[in-house]
Amino acid sequence: MSSIITGYHACGPGPFPTPDPFLFCVFHNDRFPPGNARMEAPRRGNGADFNPDAPYRMYHGERIPGFPQHPHRGFETITATITGTIDHSDSQGNAGRYGGGDLQWMTAGKGVVHGEMFPLIEQEEDNPCKFFQLWINLPARSKMVDPSFKMHWAEHVPHVRSASGDTDVTVWAGSVGDVTALAPPPHSWATDPTNEVAVLLIKVAPGSKYTLPAAAHGTEIARSLYWVEGDALTVGGEKVAHAKPIRIDVRADADASLSVPMAARGEALVLVLQGRPIGEPVAQHGPFVMNTQSEIAQAFADYRATRFGGWPWPSDAMVFPREKERFSLLDGVETTPPLAPADAKSEL
Repeated sequence: MSSIITGYHACGPGPFPTPDPFLFCVFHNDRFPPGNARMEAPRRGNGADFNPDAPYRMYHGERIPGFPQHPHRGFETITATITGTIDHSDSQGNAGRYGGGDLQWMTAGKGVVHGEMFPLIEQEEDNPCKFFQLWINLPARSKMVDPSFKMHWAEHVPHVRSASGDTDVTVWAGSVGDVTALAPPPHSWATDPTNEVAVLLIKVAPGSKYTLPAAAHGTEIARSLYWVEGDALTVGGEKVAHAKPIRIDVRADADASLSVPMAARGEALVLVLQGRPIGEPVAQHGPFVMNTQSEIAQAFADYRATRFGGWPWPSDAMVFPREKERFSLLDGVETTPPLAPADAKSEL
């Protein structure tokens, strides 16, 4: 084993194993068919379809795939999209339609109810949907903060590209060199730069190489790579021979080189999760993550009593009209993406 790689963890078809401060990571990759006039898919499974061998999954959706309204407390969700369309709605009255590189960051804090549905907007062609859903923990002092919601449009999300253009790094959170991601919500563990939280998507083309710089506080930082696509990858000079998807733990106090041989049939897609561990007890039951079991019991009691503010939408599985373009509704104010994309940053 190379001096850079410290361990391998096989990832099954469900959530991936994650290091503190992350709680959960899943890679959704669905080849949804053309939708009908109501943006629905042909019925599959039983409304709780997670079959990893199927071309697409309904999850908890009945006719439109997705996750109808459900509660959270004590952590944050990060939805980092690659392709597809997601409709968000929540108990704070916030909403949005996003995808294609957009990132949505929601702090559940003391409690929020939200839904994430995948309307099949295209009627004449397939509706591929590919994204990462992440949960990142909150420290005890922040678990009961007010909920917050941020939309980061793809046009604003920074990238690092090699001079040759063969490698692209999407900087969803954290920084790479002098390129820094858009700001996280105010109470996030990622807000403190000394925690060095990073969420990066690295695309390495055949015949190219990328070197991920060491973290400034490397010996205190956890860094994991998730190889999810591609047929060849070398990390720190060592060929990764394990079946995908695979979590590769690497030292954060040293540069980590990633390369793909010229003979590979396609680019490698690698997610990077990095951060200083929170190092507190974790008590989790379903959608709630606290520090003790008594706090979990209180979360259930509070949800039964208040429904975390109730549900202001006409449907538990809320979707917006087909003709609605990407938008974000926050505190009653609707915004849309910019007309022109931001410039990418090239490596020297």
